[in-house]
Amino acid sequence: MLIMSSKSTVILAFVCTMFLVTFMVDSVPINETRFNHLKRVRLHLKKINKPSVKTIQSPDGDMIDCVLSHLQPAFDHPKLRGQRPLEPPLERPKGSDQVLETMQLWSESSNGFCPEGSVPIRRTSENDVLRATSIRRFGRKIRRVRRDTMSGGHEHAVAFVNGNQYYGAKASMNVWTPAVADPYEFSLSQLWVISGSFGDDLNTIEAGWQVSPELYGDRYPRFFTYWTTDAYQETGCYNLLCSGFIQTNNRIAIGAAISPRSSYNGKQFDIGVMIWKDPKRGHWWLQFGSGVLIGYWPSFLFSHLQKHASMVQFGGEIVNSRSRGYHTNTQMGSGHFAEEGFGKAAYFRNMQVVDWDNSLLPLTNLHLLADHPNCYNIKAGRNNVWGNYMYYGGPGRNAGCQ
Repeated sequence: MLIMSSKSTVILAFVCTMFLVTFMVDSVPINETRFNHLKRVRLHLKKINKPSVKTIQSPDGDMIDCVLSHLQPAFDHPKLRGQRPLEPPLERPKGSDQVLETMQLWSESSNGFCPEGSVPIRRTSENDVLRATSIRRFGRKIRRVRRDTMSGGHEHAVAFVNGNQYYGAKASMNVWTPAVADPYEFSLSQLWVISGSFGDDLNTIEAGWQVSPELYGDRYPRFFTYWTTDAYQETGCYNLLCSGFIQTNNRIAIGAAISPRSSYNGKQFDIGVMIWKDPKRGHWWLQFGSGVLIGYWPSFLFSHLQKHASMVQFGGEIVNSRSRGYHTNTQMGSGHFAEEGFGKAAYFRNMQVVDWDNSLLPLTNLHLLADHPNCYNIKAGRNNVWGNYMYYGGPGRNAGCQ
């Protein structure tokens, strides 16, 4: 049994008290920082997660909120407050065709679609925001100085046309589930409608599918959109994570998982995407699949794209963080090179542009660019069934890609 004198007891009590005070003082800033950060995260969630009239749980765990169309995030914009979505344009680009399309997992649930007058919005969770490098950068791409070269770890395999005035673009692309090696990397396939220089005034509108563990918390391919008017600096965002894109459709959720997906040497599943400028009002509309209008980007969001695009691109993009000191294993497309062809490589088909007369036209003077062809490559062709098409992609790190 330990026997202590009264003096020893006082000294021990003093030491314990000082230790406790020191611990509390040291821990306060940490706890306050965490508390304040969580408080800011929750305020941000309150801003972007709008009240819903119905909620649908997707088989993949997503919560899809049916938000009244005039209360969606777009109408937080000062120029849109108090307004409602426009009616779809009566005239679409001439020459549109039908596409065998994939569906989305959330719509396979027994609860069906969102009611008329509402739009489906994937609910953003606290963990979604906490995965981002900052609240300010949540939902935004990392800035790239140039689109036509490797920059900031971004690598591309794309086909593009430029030198004319373009009023939209259209293509069908098959959907895969490429492996993404790092939580802060992504792999996507999309079309870009571009105007402005490759400096700070770059305007882009983008749509396709992507796998992004950081943004979504999983590795499912998801239908997505993006826009920027200042080269990814302060404007624009993915999907509906900021005010901008106005959704009008109650059956497609931007940011939701796509199902089914293509399989190697198996059945191929496509999504069709068309972006075009309405000749009457000047807004940029998005069509998904066989004639399903999703919504539009108001023309006032942009500077150069208020008039027309000067470049259109189709293809894949990945982020190579090099966090391991060598090239990433993140795959592009199917994870197989272009020369493997149908059923094995990813493809775009029926690639077209919209001209001044609101007509879909085949591509002329098509250019191909692969930033690192030993990692991801691209090959293009043309036939009577697929029109302008291309195969692209690759495995990332391999014997020729270090």
